[in-house]
Parts: sequence; structure tokens; C-alpha cells
Amino acid sequence: MTDGTAGATRRRLAQELAVVAGFEDPHAPLEQYHTPPDLAAHIVHVADLNGDVEGRTVLDLGCGTGMLALGAALRGPDRVAGIDIDPAPLSTARENERRVGAMTDVSWVRGDVTDPTDVVRAVKQTGATHIVHLAALLTNSARDNPRAALDVNIQGTNAVFEAARTLDDQVERVTWASSAAVYAPPHNYDAEYVNEDELVYPDTLYGATKEYNEHQARVYHEDYDVDHVALRPTVAYGPYRETGGSAFLANIIEKPALGEPFSVKYGNQVIDWQHARDIAQAFRKATFVDESALSQRVYNVRGVLATIREAADTVRQIIPDAELEVSDEGELPWTQNLDMTAAQEDFGYEVEYGLEAGFRSYINTLREEDGLDSV
Repeated sequence: MTDGTAGATRRRLAQELAVVAGFEDPHAPLEQYHTPPDLAAHIVHVADLNGDVEGRTVLDLGCGTGMLALGAALRGPDRVAGIDIDPAPLSTARENERRVGAMTDVSWVRGDVTDPTDVVRAVKQTGATHIVHLAALLTNSARDNPRAALDVNIQGTNAVFEAARTLDDQVERVTWASSAAVYAPPHNYDAEYVNEDELVYPDTLYGATKEYNEHQARVYHEDYDVDHVALRPTVAYGPYRETGGSAFLANIIEKPALGEPFSVKYGNQVIDWQHARDIAQAFRKATFVDESALSQRVYNVRGVLATIREAADTVRQIIPDAELEVSDEGELPWTQNLDMTAAQEDFGYEVEYGLEAGFRSYINTLREEDGLDSV
């Protein structure tokens, strides 16, 4: 398939997904936010090009209103199942399925990642061979709902590992999201770049749950031979990043994109800006790489390092009249200078979205949805 044909195919998929309705009443503690059609189309298209959709079983855990599940259903899989704890978006997902008109039917199931029985049933009934596990309450939600965070982040991850252990003749690998939040604040490190063997000492409940999960993953691998790969992403950006401790940084891009002013502190702070599509391709590569290529089980993955002031300057290059005010006040306790050599060497992860390309793509998605011209 040529680049032009691939692009047209991806755009057609995005057009087909444009009819998918989002959340009527998003519930922040459940991390409910809209996935735009172009982003869903990109993820599904890349997965399909790599043989991960057509003729396969696709299981979308935490499916919301069905954007990704329906995108997969349009690409000829054998089976698709969407699972979510909230019945309201599942009802919307069923309506969306009728709007989309995919040839592959989707099974919509109410289930809870914290319930081991639900997880095992979902994996067994769908025949899923690979699990990509990102279910979690992020930093702010975890701080505001500590008991729920422990249930979802730790018990939920354990339920996934238990499913892989119980169905060991079926599940080939669990790829799951740890986080750069497991690291201590920057002043604890002498090296310019921090590798996976450096000090782990999180200062948030969210980071602590991710550290715990790295320990339980190691035990499940050593004692039960569960094949797993954990990734430690940093600051994710892209359309509708509405939750998490770093979500406020999205306003540097979102506000100017829609012609609104924004003021931000921490101007000299170095941030790792990682586009959602880069994170998606990191998970895909880690999920399907041969086990013999893995030198370890936990990997740093990052994007482009730039200060908040440099990020604001990039936005101004794209939108010259952007009203952005940046001060150097304050300091964020985030370790961002991650060494990702192992991910590059073991499964070929490379950053595809530089700062300008990533920001421009993000801005144009927002402007298109608001009826504005692209930049």
C-alpha cells in the first residue's frame, strides 16, 4: 500500500467514525473523555497494517462509547468486544454501532476491571491472546479518590495478571502502563538521563500504585511465567487529554488553538512532550515484539524534551497571534529526562512526532471540531 493509498484509507475510516457520539455526561473519576475520530482511525489503521486487526479478536477494555472498538469492527476482525463498567456509555455504544454499520458485530459487555471474574470471563470468551492494559485513575483522580485508586490501579492490574496466569495456554502477553511517576523528583539523580535501573521513589499515590504494579508484575513473571512488558510514558499530549497531573499543560496548545488566552508558570521547566500516537505505537511494538528480543521487562518511553517556554514558542510559530503568557515561577517535581535506549534497541521505538508536527496536528484537530480553518 502506497503512502497516498494508506492516507486515503485512514481518512475514510475517520469519516466513518465521525458519526460516533461521545459521552453525554462524562465522569472524571472514570477517566471518561472523547477520543477523536482521526486519532482512533490512526491507531486502528496502524494496527491493521501490522496484521493486528483483520481476522483477529479485538477486545476493548474500558471502551466508553465504542470509538476504538467500532474502528476495529470496520476493518474485518473475526470478533470484537467492548467492555465498560458504566452502563450509560455502553448504551450509547450500541446506538453508535447502528450508526456506523460495521459488518462485524460488536459484543457490548458491562464489566469491572477490579472484578477478577469479569476480566477472566471477558478474556476467555473473546479468545484474546494479547492484553494491553491501561486502566487506571491518574494523579489527580487518585489523590481525590485514594480507595478507588487502590482498587482500580492495583486490584485491577492484579485481575489482569490473574487472567493471564489462569489462561496461560491462551494469553501470550500483557503489555501494561507503568509511568514515569515512579521516579523521584529530579534533584535525586546525578546522570543527565535516567535509565530504568535508577532510584524509584514516587511522591504521589498514583506513582506508588504504579511502582507496586511493577513489583507484582515481576513476581507473576518469575513465579507464574506470565509474559509481560511495562512501559513508563511521561507527559502525554493530544486531543482531549482532560485528566491527570500534567493535563493542565494541554492548555498551552488548546487555548490558543481556539483563540483564547492562557497564562502558565514553570517556564524553564523541561517537559517530555509525548504525542498520544507515539505512545500508541510504543504499546503496539512492545506487545508484539518477540520475547527473545527483550532484555528487560520495564521500559522508559518518551517524546521530545523542551521547556514550557520553548513549547509556547512553538505554538506561537504555528499561531502567530497566540496570547500566551509564560512565567518562570514555580517548579514541577517531575523527572522527565528518561533514557529510552533499551526501548529503541529491543523493540524499535522511535519518536515520530516532533514538537512542531505534534502541536500542529493537535491544534488542527481542535480547530476542525470548532469549525475553524486549519493552520
